[in-house]
Amino acid sequence: QVQLVESGGGLAQPGGSLRVSCAVSGSIFSINAMGWYRQAPGKQRELVAFINSGGSTNYADSVKGRFTISRDNAKNTVYLQMNNLKPEDTAVYYCNADGSLVTGWGLAGSVFGSWGRGTQVTVSS
Repeated sequence: QVQLVESGGGLAQPGGSLRVSCAVSGSIFSINAMGWYRQAPGKQRELVAFINSGGSTNYADSVKGRFTISRDNAKNTVYLQMNNLKPEDTAVYYCNADGSLVTGWGLAGSVFGSWGRGTQVTVSS
């Protein structure tokens, strides 16, 4: 019922920039927190950044000052602007969102928590 589709990954040189986007679609009443996670080969998935419905943000220490998360509530989309990329930022980046589904009466229904399929970000010279 809820789909998250990431886009914008790719190859960047060290010190370069990329922006990834995640569009959320489906029978949605509201979206609460939206976040970006990443998983490098042989490592566990880790939180990169999240943003709540009020716009408050939180970042992993490793990306503070370099990455910026933002959201467009009208488009149900979350973005991650990544600057000054480092080789250790190489990973598959996953989008996550949670919120409420809409009922047939147009009211808030059951909660959801969903993941996208991921987009590859590679930082290499």
